[in-house]
Amino acid sequence: MAKSKTEKKPGQPNAVMRYFRETRGEIRKVTWPTRQESWRLTAIVLGVTIATAIFLWLFDLIFSGGIQFLIERMIGL
Repeated sequence: MAKSKTEKKPGQPNAVMRYFRETRGEIRKVTWPTRQESWRLTAIVLGVTIATAIFLWLFDLIFSGGIQFLIERMIGL
């Protein structure tokens, strides 16, 4: 009878421990940003978020005004 591929050999770490060991190794390879880079990137994200919110607000204001104008014209007929 052939051994299955999932059989554990003696001394072999289980899958969970291997996962954590490999994850820790990958995290050590990461180049983490400095505090100054983090603040700069946070400011960029906030700036883009605020600019997008303002753009969407203006877009909504224009279209809701146009729809309201059309409805008032249709009711006025």
